[in-house]
Amino acid sequence: MKLLRFGPEGLEKPGILDADGTIRDLSSVVPDISGATLSDDGLATIAATDLSTLPAVPADTRLGPCVAGTGKFICIGLNYADHAAESGMDVPAEPVMFMKATSAICGPSDPIIIPRGSEKTDWEVELAVIIGKRAKYVDEATAMDYVAGYAVTNDVSERAFQIERGGQWTKGKSCDNYGQIGPWLVTRDEVADPQNLKMWLTVNGQTMQDGSTDTMVYGVAHLVSYLSRFMSLQPGDVISTGTPPGVGMGQKPPRYLRAGDVVELGIEGLGQQKQSVIADPE
Repeated sequence: MKLLRFGPEGLEKPGILDADGTIRDLSSVVPDISGATLSDDGLATIAATDLSTLPAVPADTRLGPCVAGTGKFICIGLNYADHAAESGMDVPAEPVMFMKATSAICGPSDPIIIPRGSEKTDWEVELAVIIGKRAKYVDEATAMDYVAGYAVTNDVSERAFQIERGGQWTKGKSCDNYGQIGPWLVTRDEVADPQNLKMWLTVNGQTMQDGSTDTMVYGVAHLVSYLSRFMSLQPGDVISTGTPPGVGMGQKPPRYLRAGDVVELGIEGLGQQKQSVIADPE
């Protein structure tokens, strides 16, 4: 299933993409695409629904982030060996984990907002893993049972805030609209192998990232198991699993986003995003 949320910001409703590519309103079936809905029982309820009986939603309706009520937005750094090399950093002996503020989360076509004082806003196409049930101390062999599904995310990053301003990476990763998620959450039964998905990103039509999840250092099952040793993962939590090479920081010379740029990105089977880049209006 391809689950989504549609409508004005803050007023999104649950939806699903049917076999014909029509968005159907799930409001009569579930309250939202959030933690409780992502349980095995919740997903089974949706799967048993006759979608043809649900109202169709206009194709041009805004899509919000494909999951609501996310408690933790966990990111994994330097999880592609070739991206670590372009960043001038070693492949980590264990997964590098940092948090992205949940206030950064927005819809897949919402703009990338350049914050005040930013000179180095960068792009990162990433595979997002959405947790479906509480995971704590899980082993790698069963870790995938805790995954509800997958989505595209753009882990937008301000490199000066991240690297040059002291402290941890979080402040360079958490600006408003620095976390587009969607267009939809694809349930795990529709993704045969999350470690074999092509991924790409363009800026103004020029291909910048062209990679695959098969070059991850630490795969999805390992990450879910690993993170669950340090904190319980809750339904609706998002794990953004790292990016392949081709980010702006790695260009020679480095290239960063400016107002007026257009970023497009996607992952095989998970959909595409498109964002305009704007200056912060506030």
